[in-house]
Amino acid sequence: MSTDNLLFAKTHEWVKVEESDGAKIATVGISAHAIEALNDLVYLELPEVGKEVTAGESFGEIESVKAVSDIYAPVTGEVIEANSALPDNLDSLHEDAYDNGWIAKIKISDDSALADLMDKAGYDKMCAEEG
Repeated sequence: MSTDNLLFAKTHEWVKVEESDGAKIATVGISAHAIEALNDLVYLELPEVGKEVTAGESFGEIESVKAVSDIYAPVTGEVIEANSALPDNLDSLHEDAYDNGWIAKIKISDDSALADLMDKAGYDKMCAEEG
């Protein structure tokens, strides 16, 4: 998947927003940059389907051999699907963070948080500044 149409949160989640039956659906994952920084992944906690999430709040967890990191919801809404194949195949995050590596799909109830997300160029600049 091209990253040109993705939005990125400061906390390293990516978002692809699509329309479906009049609703906005956000597919959410973790950026390749963050996955590289975490390195050896050992565990992923997915959000529960049906859970209401709020932009900026933790809705999952990813663990590597060196750290545990929260996964933050970049939008507000209801989790309508979780990538249940992912916890048993964490290598797919390294192989394809932006396609098969999605974590959850959220039906957006409040899209105001989209304004706080960055495009790919802005995200790349932020990552470069972080070092």
